[in-house]
Amino acid sequence: MKTLQSLPALLGALMLAATVGCASTPTAESTGEYIDDTVLTANVKAAMVNQPELNASEINVETYKGTVQLSGFVSSQADIDKAVAAARSINGVKSVTNDMRLK
Repeated sequence: MKTLQSLPALLGALMLAATVGCASTPTAESTGEYIDDTVLTANVKAAMVNQPELNASEINVETYKGTVQLSGFVSSQADIDKAVAAARSINGVKSVTNDMRLK
C-alpha cells in the first residue's frame, strides 16, 4: 500500500528529471533545437542544390540554434552571394555566418 502512495511522487520526479535533461544550456542545444537545426541545414542545402549555377557540393552547411554557418571554397563572389541569399531565404534561419573563401 505504501508503494501506491509514493507512486505519484516518483512519477513527478521522473517527469521533472526528463524535462530538465532535455533543456538547452548556453553551450548545448536541447533535443528539439537539435532537430530544428537539422531540418534547417537540410532545407538550406536543398535551396542551394536547386540553383544550377551554384556548385553546392563545395559549400558546407552547419546550423546551431538557428544560426547557419556556410564554409568552403567557391569559384566566385557571385557564388558566395547566391549561397548566402539561399540560406537567408529559409524560414527559421536567424542569421547567416559566411566563412566561404574564394579558390
